[in-house]
Amino acid sequence: MTGSGVAEGRPIADPSWVPIRCLIVDDNPFFLEGATDLLKREGLEVVGVASTSADAIRLVRELRPDVTLVDVDLGDEDGFELARKLSDASAAHSKVILISAHAEDDLAQLIAASPAVGFVSKTRVSARAIREMLERAA
Repeated sequence: MTGSGVAEGRPIADPSWVPIRCLIVDDNPFFLEGATDLLKREGLEVVGVASTSADAIRLVRELRPDVTLVDVDLGDEDGFELARKLSDASAAHSKVILISAHAEDDLAQLIAASPAVGFVSKTRVSARAIREMLERAA
């Protein structure tokens, strides 16, 4: 609607809405597809997906996302180790949030020891959860 002051369902003058560029790293193609769809619908810009550590590191360097969601269990690879590598490689521009199907309590010590800004259960992944995690880390 012309002159309504609304663009893509968001008020133009809403200063709280800032686009977030997100990369998702998970070895499950169904989760990648579902999470990408959900986060895009909720207003995040999903700039890429990766299923291996090598792809994730390459894409973080190329795409410079604001946040990278990293599954702690990447098949034969260690998501915690990837989080360390990504934090070292992109400390100035990209934050890491760990995700998992496992309960946070089961991983609490590993999460605390990691450079990630936090953890979100896969069942609770949402644009709101990501925004809140980034705000707390700022």
